[in-house]
Amino acid sequence: MDRVLYRDIVPYEAPMSLTKLRGPAHGMLELPITVQWGPTRIFDLSDTGQRRMAYRALVRDGTPEVQEALLNRTLLLQEWPHLILPRRCQTLWEQRFPELTTA
Repeated sequence: MDRVLYRDIVPYEAPMSLTKLRGPAHGMLELPITVQWGPTRIFDLSDTGQRRMAYRALVRDGTPEVQEALLNRTLLLQEWPHLILPRRCQTLWEQRFPELTTA
């Protein structure tokens, strides 16, 4: 009997266009509880580690509406090579947005 693993069925979402990403490029970013349910939901975008944690959570667990509101296109392109994402999630985004693979 084959085991079904959560990582193989978890649904991932992405916006239809990177141009719709209108999130802030600096300052503090507060993630909704539906994206970040840990003790820290506010991230300083000027701190590389915090920015990457926030972007990883948004790409992995955000809805397209949340992603469009909170992700910044320039920052996403800059951070993409450094985000540690589930393979299926990364593949979805890179197939939809080939420019991420050249970032």
